[in-house]
Amino acid sequence: MTDKLDPNTKINVEEILEDLENYHPPRKGWTWRTVPEGGVDMAGFHFRNMSEPLKNSVPMPTAKYFEGIDPQPAPVITSEIASGHFEDDIRRMRMAAWNGADHIMVIRTTGQSHIDGLMEGTPEGIGGVPITRKQLRASRKACDLIEDEVGRPINFHSYVSGVAGPEVAVLFAEEGVNGAHQDPQYNVLYRNINAYRSYVDAGEAKKVMTGARIFQIDGAHNANATARQGWKVMPELMVQHGLNSAFSVMVGMPKDLIGLSTVPPSAPPTPKLWFDLPYAVALRDFFSEYKMRAQQNTRYIESDINEAIRLHVIDTMISMLTSADIQSTITPDEGRNLPWHYNSVRGVQTVKQTWAALDGIKELLTLNREGPLGGMVRDLKERAIGFLTEMLHAGGYFAAVEQGFFVDSAEFPERNHDGIARDGDGGISVGTVIERDPDYLAPVCDHFGNNNLPAGVDKACDLVGGCTLCDPEKIVYIDELDPEDSAHKRLERTREYRSGNLLRPEAEWAGDGVALVELMIPERAEIAVEAALEMAKRMGLSDPEVVNLQVLQPAEGCFVEVKGHVGFDVDKTELTIPEKIELLPEEELRQFVTDHEITVVAGTVGEDEHSVGMREILDIKHGGLEKYGVKYHYLGTSVPVEKMVDAAIESGSDAILISTVISHNEVHRTMMKKLAELTKERGIRDEKVLIAGGTQVSRDMAAETGLDATFGRGTKGIDVLDAIVRTMRGREQEKVG
Repeated sequence: MTDKLDPNTKINVEEILEDLENYHPPRKGWTWRTVPEGGVDMAGFHFRNMSEPLKNSVPMPTAKYFEGIDPQPAPVITSEIASGHFEDDIRRMRMAAWNGADHIMVIRTTGQSHIDGLMEGTPEGIGGVPITRKQLRASRKACDLIEDEVGRPINFHSYVSGVAGPEVAVLFAEEGVNGAHQDPQYNVLYRNINAYRSYVDAGEAKKVMTGARIFQIDGAHNANATARQGWKVMPELMVQHGLNSAFSVMVGMPKDLIGLSTVPPSAPPTPKLWFDLPYAVALRDFFSEYKMRAQQNTRYIESDINEAIRLHVIDTMISMLTSADIQSTITPDEGRNLPWHYNSVRGVQTVKQTWAALDGIKELLTLNREGPLGGMVRDLKERAIGFLTEMLHAGGYFAAVEQGFFVDSAEFPERNHDGIARDGDGGISVGTVIERDPDYLAPVCDHFGNNNLPAGVDKACDLVGGCTLCDPEKIVYIDELDPEDSAHKRLERTREYRSGNLLRPEAEWAGDGVALVELMIPERAEIAVEAALEMAKRMGLSDPEVVNLQVLQPAEGCFVEVKGHVGFDVDKTELTIPEKIELLPEEELRQFVTDHEITVVAGTVGEDEHSVGMREILDIKHGGLEKYGVKYHYLGTSVPVEKMVDAAIESGSDAILISTVISHNEVHRTMMKKLAELTKERGIRDEKVLIAGGTQVSRDMAAETGLDATFGRGTKGIDVLDAIVRTMRGREQEKVG
């Protein structure tokens, strides 16, 4: 297998799966971003809270106006992945990393919390990916290649919880997993695993994670994602964070490996800032020794991607004001019930763009603790201390759980008595905690609890010549157990779409053919849904399903998004790819301009008042024609085509440049054709170079409208000058010929 990725070549999943039995991670432990103390300078801009830039990346779309810079935020950025096919997740990891993610969190398949041992092979997952040794090795091996490609370490993450928590922790330590969720309260409250068993297992798991320097994130945020009114459980959330953090420290986990998973408790249309900001500040006050991981609240995620992005921007601003160390980017996939590749990237882009825009916000703005904020923060902290005190009076954590203290819908100290109650003598795996014998001995490293090592033995595994944490050659690797439900079988089915010539749209898996159609249906919701489904069927989509509906006005219409499957393939070999235009060298262009003293007239035609795009084509400030010595006469906006032609004749200009940005009813085409016709009527068509541009203009429209060249989005001054020079040179050669 190659040890390098080619940025212009797809990642070869089959190669990654080769020789996995001999793969061992080259590094272990969590890695933070490198954030220069003096900030980062890019393209004349000084960024105050940014990490070092990447070697290879995809910058945000507007970067083209700023020399293509791609500033990287200071915190680690999470991309959460859960397609059910780990081989497709590998491609998603690469996309996320190129857009700035360095914490790849792979969500575990539904029900794996209740499996009492390790899974093997790579079966298809439901609600996530089966976390197995093969899946981890392949994913970590891919991350090794991807992190070398982008130039930054990538943290790979999953879940150490459930009945098999200690076994999973050992697996993660062996296979180089860098971060993991671990919180015994999650097991108790949300998976109904016996409380005593959960805490005994957590001690072992945390000890193993500590030895491998696996960064731990807790699960307290689930309370306000579960509660009917999340903003009322904030005091309890702080107690849950405190319980897991204190227990982790007692086990021996250093504080720099302990992270709190913080989730904003509210969302618009509530006055979000008045709940979420005090809560974030209170957490920082109480838990300043620990890291903070900020995540959107999945309870409020609808299927509307734009709504999620708007909410994400607000959440990210709060993260910046309160110094989050890790910023998660969970997307509306939970609302749509389908993990779209591009939504993962959109989440990362949202954080990156917000962070760049608000860079240095804490230098410009100061939190006013003398006002309402200070009082609200104090109130939350007092309520949290009160909750903890009442828990102790009730007999401690286990007694409080039995009495339903947690996730009660009332705001403490009130109680609605509808919290989650678990029987200490019940739950999954009840009665499985066995007291150790006085002479108990376990010849393994990073073990929790009393271990009767013989005198003179400092390292337990020396007794057996090394454990799997010290000697990876002792790890038993098991490949696929079910030859039909395996990665190799799935890869066989999709080979033509990954490395062959066939193409289909893709949302989740290679070759899945899932397409998303956006429609505005001018009817009320119940009619719009059925109409959208019928329209999708007539478009040729099979199994259409409405994944998002937004009422624009109850009687006037709805915006509807429909997903469906495309039932055909496109063969790449049958596509006609436009020839890439290689621009003439800049010095050659400058010399031609000097020799011919090129002058142009330019303006926005029709009734279009937009001028920014045209000014960028013309002005030296934006690298426009003026930069190369071209003289221009700019006539402004809403210029009649007749005036453009008259000005060209009067000034003796060599070219006429017109632009239409806002165009309804094909006005841009009308203006372009009119320009060609007028120059013919005036007898100057062969004397002038005619060029049009605009957001709805494409390269192909030149031949259609009778112009010499047409340009769309992203055009630069040099592109237009190249077309002028080539056209003028061609006419000169025709005359000579």
